[in-house]
Amino acid sequence: MIAIGTACRLEQTVTEEYTAATIGSGMLPVFATPYMAAMMERAAQSCLIPYLDKSMGSVGIRLNITHDAPTPLGMKVYAEAEITSVSENGRLVEFSVRAWDDKGPIGSGTHTRAVINNDKFMEKCQAKLEK
Repeated sequence: MIAIGTACRLEQTVTEEYTAATIGSGMLPVFATPYMAAMMERAAQSCLIPYLDKSMGSVGIRLNITHDAPTPLGMKVYAEAEITSVSENGRLVEFSVRAWDDKGPIGSGTHTRAVINNDKFMEKCQAKLEK
């Protein structure tokens, strides 16, 4: 059973490859919003891994976040996800997500992941090529 309150935290240093200028989401050499979002999703996914057998996985289906402050090159950033609710059937998991750097908060929001059977999910995906 997936436990409410489970939390996971990730960290990384902002390098050139993680900037808005490099990814194209902006023109400045600051930590890019798409990378912040990806860190939040990876933190959420990490929370679920201990609860899923090898045939199961999770996919992000909703992400509602704000990116509130810039982070310069060379500074560490952190992302944390905490499970806040689980649907009755255990298939939808809600998270509170937040991010910060060494000087304070940089973003926050909510994220929803769906628990899936990996093989069935990939069969459905590949079926799109057959139509």
